[in-house]
Amino acid sequence: MIVTVTPNPSLDRTVTLGAQLTRGAVQRVDSVTMEPGGKGINVARALTLAAVDALAVLPCAYGDPILGALRSRGVPCTTVPITEPVRTNLAITESDGTTTKLNERGAALDPAALTALTDCVLAKAEYADWVVLCGSLPPGVPDDWYARLVTRLAPLGCRVAVDTSEAPLAALAAGFDIAAPDLIKPNAEELAGLAGVSAAELEDAAAQGDPAPVVAAASQLVDRGVGSVLATLGAAGAVLVDAAGAWLASPPPIVPRSTVGAGDASLAGYLRAAVSGAPPPQRLRMAVGYGSAAAALPGSALPSPAQLNLDAVRINATKVPL
Repeated sequence: MIVTVTPNPSLDRTVTLGAQLTRGAVQRVDSVTMEPGGKGINVARALTLAAVDALAVLPCAYGDPILGALRSRGVPCTTVPITEPVRTNLAITESDGTTTKLNERGAALDPAALTALTDCVLAKAEYADWVVLCGSLPPGVPDDWYARLVTRLAPLGCRVAVDTSEAPLAALAAGFDIAAPDLIKPNAEELAGLAGVSAAELEDAAAQGDPAPVVAAASQLVDRGVGSVLATLGAAGAVLVDAAGAWLASPPPIVPRSTVGAGDASLAGYLRAAVSGAPPPQRLRMAVGYGSAAAALPGSALPSPAQLNLDAVRINATKVPL
């Protein structure tokens, strides 16, 4: 069982244009899609498509449209009741795959709802192999909620993955020395912020096929107690670092259509491989295969196993800095 936690779920509306977005202009829309979203929900959707046992935990009001959207896609979920509707996010995707996202803040959680959500996560964790804490935090949730939850999950025997950003990620990192998760999944900008290095340096090196700066940054986090760092680098692929080694994966060639959900798909791929007992390099291969397949799909669609091209993902071991 993989339990995903999405404290700030959304309905993701994606507008696809046939040309570049021109600010201030009137433009024609090629297509519009609407999917249940939020990082943890996207992970659960991708795992469900692969017949991996997953459960999405989220706060939402009774009868909220996101529930029908999840049911129609066969995604098991457990909800904590709130009164406000789930937010709607807008993504505008251009003809070359460039994506502009406009995200609402989300429905506020009062102290009772936050306590109920915390208790629900801890209860479901009793039966989980992995608990995956994902996405932004809505109004009413303190920045250190993920950090405190990792501490409370530590004695329960499940493994914990976290994919977040900005203040919640900084608060999580502040507690690495006492309660680090088993996996974090930063992008280049997030990894740079955690390691105190230049994001441009990481991105430029990765684009040139040099993983050393990314490996060095990720190794800092492993040294502070994080089990594994899966650093997603867009078109440059991804790097996986743990205490035993470091690996770079180069993605297969694709025609990008939308980057919405590609990072979430990568995390789902890693987890799918992890629960099957795959070693780290194969976890990375699956992660990059999923991320690339998602980027080739329109809107926030997530790939099925049949849409992966794992044979085209190249894995290279690299040195971990001493």
